[in-house]
This record gives sequence, C-alpha cells and structure tokens, in this order.
Amino acid sequence: MTKTYHFIGIKGSGMSALALLLHQMGYPVQGSDVEKYYFTQRGLEQAGISILPFDTKNISKDVNIIAGNAFRPDNNVEIASAEEQGLSYQRYHEFLGEFMKGFTSFGVAGAHGKTSTTGLLAHVLHNITDTSYLIGDGTGRGSAQAQYFVFEADEYERHFKPYHPEYSIITNIDFDHPDYFTGIDDVFNAFNDYAKQVTKGLFVYGEDSYLREIQSSAPIFYYGFGEDNDFIAYDVRPSTKGSTFRIRHDEKELGEFHIPTFGRHNVMNATAVIATLYTEGFDLQLVREHLQTFAGVKRRFTEKIVNGTVIIDDFAHHPTEISATIDAARQKYPSKEIVAVFQPHTFTRTIALLDEFAEALEAADAVYVAEIYGSAREVDKGEVRSADLVAKVSKAGGLISLENVSPLLDHDNAVYVFMGAGDIQSYEYAFEQLLGNLSHNVQ
Repeated sequence: MTKTYHFIGIKGSGMSALALLLHQMGYPVQGSDVEKYYFTQRGLEQAGISILPFDTKNISKDVNIIAGNAFRPDNNVEIASAEEQGLSYQRYHEFLGEFMKGFTSFGVAGAHGKTSTTGLLAHVLHNITDTSYLIGDGTGRGSAQAQYFVFEADEYERHFKPYHPEYSIITNIDFDHPDYFTGIDDVFNAFNDYAKQVTKGLFVYGEDSYLREIQSSAPIFYYGFGEDNDFIAYDVRPSTKGSTFRIRHDEKELGEFHIPTFGRHNVMNATAVIATLYTEGFDLQLVREHLQTFAGVKRRFTEKIVNGTVIIDDFAHHPTEISATIDAARQKYPSKEIVAVFQPHTFTRTIALLDEFAEALEAADAVYVAEIYGSAREVDKGEVRSADLVAKVSKAGGLISLENVSPLLDHDNAVYVFMGAGDIQSYEYAFEQLLGNLSHNVQ
C-alpha cells in the first residue's frame, strides 16, 4: 500500500505545487500548516487535499514526510516528533532532485523572473505535449504518462544543488538573500555549480556579465537583444496589448512572435523559452501559437479593476524586479499615473539594498511604503525602518499603514501597483474595501 505523503508547511508556494502534482499523479497527499490564509491554499482545497494544524499526531511511520525548509525541531512540533521517533524526512529540494530523474527535465533558475519564465515554459510545453510542472506561484501539474517536467530552480541556500536537469534557463545573476549569500561572488559560485549539473543545454541571458562567465559541460546558448548572442530578439514593438518581436538564430530567421505580457524583461523570458524549445526540436509554429495564450502566473503583474480603478499585484521585492514591474505598468498604461505601494521584505535585504530600492521606486509617479515585513529567519535589531527608505525617495507619497490606506485616494487616473513578498496583499485588500465602500461596481 502506498504511504500518504505528508507535507509539513503545505501552504508554501513550492510545497503546495508539489502536493498538487503528486495528488494528480494518484498518490495520497495531506499536509499541515498555520491557520492564516495564504493564496496557495485555494488550489489545495479545490483538489480535496487535507490541510491540518501542526500536531504531533500527524507524524508516524505510516507517512512519507516532506518538510518545508523553514521548519526545524526547535520551531515545529512535527519535525521534533519525527526526529524523536527516528523517522526520516526529505526537504522539498531533496525530494525533487530524485523525482525529476523520471523525466526529461527543464529547469528555470535566476535571481529574478524565474516564476514567470517557468510559467510560460510550462504553459507552452503542456499545450504541445503531456507535461508535468512545478511553478513557484503554487501551481503544480502531475501526469504519470508525461515525458517532460518543467520546474523552478531556487538558488536560496543553494537549494538547486540536488538538481541535474537536461536543460536549464538562467535569467540573470544578482545579489539577493543577504541573510545567506555573502556577496555577488558567492551568488555567482552557486549558479556556476548548478550550471555544471545541466546535461544537454544551458540557455543564459547574454547581456548579464556574470552569466557570460558561467561554465557548464552542456552546450551554452546566449539569448538577448545584442548581436553577440546565439538567439537575438529584435524589432520589438511594445503596445498596450503586449509585445511583438522577431527572433534570429545564427543568421536564420525564426519568425515573429507575440506575447500578451508587458516589459522588455518578458520579451527576454519568451526568447529563452523559444530558444529552449527550438533546440529540443519542437515545432516553432506551435510554440508561437501557445505563447499568445499565456495568462501569466499568480502574483506576477496580476490585475483587477475595482470601482474603475486598476490595481496590480506583484511579488516584486528586489530593486531589479521593481524596475521591471513599473516598466511593464508604463507600457500597458502609458497615459495613467503610476502609484507604487511597496512593502520591503526582510530587514537584511532592506539594509543591503536601501539605495537601490529608492532608485528603482523613483520610476513611479508616487511612492507609498509599508512597514518592513520581517522574516521568521531574522531578528529586528532596529537598524532600519521604512521611514529610511521614504527619506531617500523624492516622489509624492510617504509611509502608509494597514489601518489607514486613504492617502491612496489622492490620485486621479492612476494605476496602483502593490509590490512585495510579505503581506502587501493585506494593504491591497484594505484599499479594495475602501474603493468598494465608494461604489459596488467590482469587476
């Protein structure tokens, strides 16, 4: 009899995606987590997967335990119980390293853009052929008959160390996670070690100076806008409907492509996907067709309209991502005021990148900053506050609290871009309620 897979911390984005994948492949699945609502749990509930409170009763020799990376014996009763009972457990990335050996696997790594790129690659490939996938927005699909597997490869704490995919995209290398990485050289070394584990083809953004230094035993293909790349995107025509562009590979024209997403970074994400699938031998006409139907991934430029007001929700929590998100908003809404509502995520990141955050936010027309969302991995030593970031930004706005989001109403013909990796959605919901009280016209 197949043991039930028990996920400790099942609401985590990667964990929930893996739980859904195994459930769809026919395995019995359950999990435990805190009671606080998280956006990933809706998919679990719809699939009928039990979400239990953390409890020692959930742990026995009758379950296969997959543990979220944040949980240890000193902060989780289930991990402590497993160790007391002498029961083995695997971390998400350890399990995944073994699981992917049954497929032709496509990894997507990078400091930024990996969830959007994973989502795009999974969407196109799944529409061409049976494909299993794990996306960092909590989306997972499993098929026992699938030949291909698309997954997101996370660099934090070198979690991608167990992965040996046939193909991988690396979107960029940038300094982030200062609570773990000592600096950009440490980040580069982690990605370089991962690149050496790719077996058939590595696709890297050619205008990233660090990626130009990357090494791999697999063939390396560079993609970008410049003429020194193997896959070149050119004749880019952005519009309020998305972006149209052409691609050339070694003097061969691959044709015109259109994506319904915004910003130059999404043109690059699509170019990486096209290059990867072309090299593996897929029909480019099918790739072209399915690129056009990509609806995006959760919490990546997700839009809604409340009382005629456009609200965008985005996971952006690094200066590079903020710049890309504001650029995308300007492309889609060129005649509207761009109002950024940003919540810094972790004290260590805010300290390390304070000036870069201020510079990125200056691209908006008005900037509001919420209090810093601290991580469970760190302690607030009082070294930085959101007011320190506000002081470095010249645009109108200022600090904003969850109790009072009414200052956001001081803008006409505006698009509101809520950005962050903490609980920025709480501020967004408070603003939506405020707008809803003014009118009941919600789309």
